[in-house]
Amino acid sequence: MQELSTTDHNRMAERLREPQRYPHAVTDVTTVRTHISTLLLTDTRAYKLKQPLNLGFLDFTTLEQRRHACDEELRLNRRLAPEIYLQRIAITGTPDDPTVGGDGPLLDWAVQMRRFDDDRLYDRLLERGELTASELDAVAAQLAAFHDQAAVADAASPWGTPAAIAEPTMDNFAQLRELLGTDRRVEHLADWTQGQLEALAPLMEERRALGRVRECHGDLHLGNIVDCNGRPVIFDGIEFSPALRWIDVSSEVAFLDMDLRSRQRPDLAARFINSYFEHTGDYPGARLLAFYRAYRALVRAKVSGLRMRNTCADAESHEHARTAMERYLGIAAAETRPDHPRLILMHGLSGSGKSTVAQALVERLGAMRLRSDVERKRLYGLDRNARTGAGVGEGLYGQQASERTYARLEELAGALLQAGMSVIVDAASLRLAERERFRDCARRAGAAFTVVDCQADVATLRARIRSRQAAGGDPSEADASVLDHQLAIVEHLRADEAADTLAINTENDPALRALDPLIEGDSKAARE
Repeated sequence: MQELSTTDHNRMAERLREPQRYPHAVTDVTTVRTHISTLLLTDTRAYKLKQPLNLGFLDFTTLEQRRHACDEELRLNRRLAPEIYLQRIAITGTPDDPTVGGDGPLLDWAVQMRRFDDDRLYDRLLERGELTASELDAVAAQLAAFHDQAAVADAASPWGTPAAIAEPTMDNFAQLRELLGTDRRVEHLADWTQGQLEALAPLMEERRALGRVRECHGDLHLGNIVDCNGRPVIFDGIEFSPALRWIDVSSEVAFLDMDLRSRQRPDLAARFINSYFEHTGDYPGARLLAFYRAYRALVRAKVSGLRMRNTCADAESHEHARTAMERYLGIAAAETRPDHPRLILMHGLSGSGKSTVAQALVERLGAMRLRSDVERKRLYGLDRNARTGAGVGEGLYGQQASERTYARLEELAGALLQAGMSVIVDAASLRLAERERFRDCARRAGAAFTVVDCQADVATLRARIRSRQAAGGDPSEADASVLDHQLAIVEHLRADEAADTLAINTENDPALRALDPLIEGDSKAARE
């Protein structure tokens, strides 16, 4: 049979706007075109056709290639969205008389999908101010589970090597130079990126050897997540380019991180990132976030620049694309500025509000939080919400396990600080020696150090512990007996610790205004 031309494809798509050409009841058909696909949206189903194009990075010019691409799209996207991706379905007939399904001569292939409410896409929810932190927590949990099960890149494959990462990264700059000519921002970013590639190459190799390069989604941004019946569904992963989906998992999470930042929601970006790493424990990957955020922003800048060049006849579209390009260049440039890392050590008895305050600091400072309750269980191969039943000073909560936990927290904090990231250690830190080890950790990294002392009266502590136990779902196993033990052994902050301490009464200051000096101080340091 003769292969479809682009003209044939367009004629076929136009005729498929007629409702009678479908195997189910249809009242209306809407056509949406991307640079590589044509989508036909009916009342309950969507049909995605591959345009017969050869763009270098993809080739859909033959029927067999389009069939394979449809099968890959189903295979890959059913990992995260099986309820949306239904089947590969034939288009039969001729370009002037096509039918979806049917028993005529085979014309083309399409992916049949279940339609969803476009108004529930996460980018639209964010625009309306309806996207919540808990929804991003759910995305983080789902993504962590997905990455844990995703196929690992074979050692013989090219995926994830420093050279494989460098090629598309540096290609961005060649295309940006074509678009912008001589531009100091682009040259600065190119120099920084080259330096990062050299500095991070050993870590990239290490992560590849450890299996952190996996067959990911590849295009994780808010427009590819939809709320379906109260839970996030991630769809439209990349099927046409193995190089774009066989990536370090940190590159995947950095894309959504960058997307949230680009929409002026650094608080939600920090919430998502912290939730993801808390689930995975893959904190070495956090050292790659700045590099990958810049890379993802530069890809978006390039795409916006190409759109600007191709829409010069439309003044409004041209200006919109130019503004987007400038925004993404600014986001990438922000990653190159020196950081002023700080180690914030939480201090307080069980029920004093440490984790609540730490979460607020995460979202207001963009810091990485390390939770002793989570890392303690991870060290012993337990789920974050597992219940051990250990008594006070026994098992997981004995002296040896606690020493091991604090050593692990110190190790993780030190590595993140050295990478220029601020860190919040969410632990009781009731003994002087525990506080001093983190003061020394900050000193070694050249980071600022603050103890946040959370306070509440004992009756409030007991009431909060009872409430937390009744609600369930929290990694902490502290009960009344743990609080009694803490009250007996606590080594209160000494006078010589006062200069580095910020006290906050979580009963009398529910809005946490006492944190404002710390937030404002770090914001000023970042500007300078």
